[in-house]
Amino acid sequence: MDGRFRESPDPMESMWAWLAFDLRFYRLKHGLSGERFGRIIGVVRSTVSRLESGELKIDEKQAMALDEYFDTGGHFLRLRTYAELGHDPDWQKQYEIFEARATLMRLYHGQLVPAIFQTPAYARALLMSGRWPDIEGAVAARMARQAVVHRADPPDLWLLLAQSAIDWPVGGPETMREQNAHLLEVSEQPNVTLRVVPRSAGAHQGLDGPFMVIRVPERDLAFVEAPGGGRLVLGTGEVQEYGVRFDRIAAEALSPGASRTLIGQVMEDLA
Repeated sequence: MDGRFRESPDPMESMWAWLAFDLRFYRLKHGLSGERFGRIIGVVRSTVSRLESGELKIDEKQAMALDEYFDTGGHFLRLRTYAELGHDPDWQKQYEIFEARATLMRLYHGQLVPAIFQTPAYARALLMSGRWPDIEGAVAARMARQAVVHRADPPDLWLLLAQSAIDWPVGGPETMREQNAHLLEVSEQPNVTLRVVPRSAGAHQGLDGPFMVIRVPERDLAFVEAPGGGRLVLGTGEVQEYGVRFDRIAAEALSPGASRTLIGQVMEDLA
C-alpha cells in the first residue's frame, strides 16, 4: 500500500526537506498506514503522500498533533518553526506546485513582470543577464507556466506592478514595448486585474520586495522572494498580514483603466 507513496526529499537539502523526510520516517517506524497517519493530523491519505514528498507542508496544529501522538517533546513543531524562519533554496519548485493549483493569486512585483506574464523575449533578456546555463530551456519552462492564466478554469489574478516594472527597458525598447503590449492584452481577460503603482505614490509597503498570496483549495499561503531563494509562509496570521500588505499597496495603485493608460504612455515613450 505505502509503495504508492512518492519518495521523500533528501533531508540534507533544507529544513523543509528534513521535516518531510521525518514525517515518512516516523510513520514507517511506527508501522502506520497512510490512512492511519492521516487521521492523526486530520487529512486524507493522498495528502499524507504530498506532505511526505514535500509538495505540501504541515501546519502548526498538525505538527503539535504528531508531537503528542509520538511523544516527541516538540520535535515536529520545532522543525516546522525553524523551517518557516529559514531561507529555502527550493522555494521556486514549491511555489510552482501551488501556482498550478491556485484558485486566487495576488501578486506584487516592484521591478520585474512576473514569470506568468512575461513574453519570451523579456524572459530571455532576464535569464541572459542572470547567466542561466540553459537559456532556451528556462524560457520554455516559463512559457509553460503561463497555462495557469489561460486554462479552462483559471484563477482570479490580481497583479500589482510598480511603475518601474513597466518602464525599465529590459532587453531594450522593442522588447519592452512587446512586453507592455502583452500586459495590456492579458489585462483584458475577465480573470485578470492589473493595476500599476505609480512612482508618484512615493513610499509604500511594496518597496520591501515582491511577494505573492495564493489560495489553493485547502488553504491560503504566501511566498516571499529573495535573491537565490525565498520563503514559503504557511502560518495563518502571517499569511493574513501579507494579504493586508497587498491591500495597502493596492490603495496606492491606479485604477485598471488608468493603469492601462499609463502602460500605453510608457510604450509611446519607448518608441
